Amino acid sequence: MTDVRIQDAELREAAMEGWDAFLNLVIDKTREAIGGELTAENMAQMSSQQITLIGYATLRDELMDGGFVQLIHNGYAPFFFRNPFDKAVREWGMADLCSLIRHAKKQYQRYRDDIEKEMSEEEFMSLYERLPAFEDLDDEFVSNEEKWSEQVATYVDDHLEEFVIVS
Repeated sequence: MTDVRIQDAELREAAMEGWDAFLNLVIDKTREAIGGELTAENMAQMSSQQITLIGYATLRDELMDGGFVQLIHNGYAPFFFRNPFDKAVREWGMADLCSLIRHAKKQYQRYRDDIEKEMSEEEFMSLYERLPAFEDLDDEFVSNEEKWSEQVATYVDDHLEEFVIVS
């Protein structure tokens, strides 16, 4: 497990602000501890729980900003579709998110060559019109993001020692 340290007072203050402040604090401190982003090198030192948490944060950020097309184009598809991320969130009690990821994987396998190639900004933007199969998946994530993020926060809170060291 990567050493992610959070002061008890800071954690309590964030928790009093709400589940979202609590979750964002744990995510921010974990990202800070690994240098900002998941890499093969820092993943080797992280626990599977920490990896799943940062994976969820990346998924949320990408999908809320530009959907699955953006996530795939930005190079995150292997992490989400070739690793057991879907199983990890299912183990966290999020079967519906697991299902969404599996549906997105099917579309990824169908369209990955179109999305992953080098292209201009205009060509990239046209993908959203040419690949409407992702639109319903994006909408489902956006509709459920708050519920799923709250579930992640609850899971982290219930298993805090698997994520951070409270001092």
